[in-house]
Amino acid sequence: MSANVAWGKFALITAGSIGLGYVLMRTTTPTEEELYNRMAPDIRRKVDAMRAQRARTEAAARGEVSDAEVMQKPDPEKPNWAGR
Repeated sequence: MSANVAWGKFALITAGSIGLGYVLMRTTTPTEEELYNRMAPDIRRKVDAMRAQRARTEAAARGEVSDAEVMQKPDPEKPNWAGR
């Protein structure tokens, strides 16, 4: 009988800790909008540029935009590691 109680306690404690972890995660993790609003303006510009590039690439994959708009030539004066 004590073995059943021990497993019941274990199951209850495990379920409680998983539930507590889930609640903590949901309350402390910011939404995508909150995270974007907290960003510095220069990082926001980079995020917006990346989103626009992704949208152009997806539109090209669907055939809505010409390939010339998607394949932009990089600036030869700017090093690759400097970011775009």
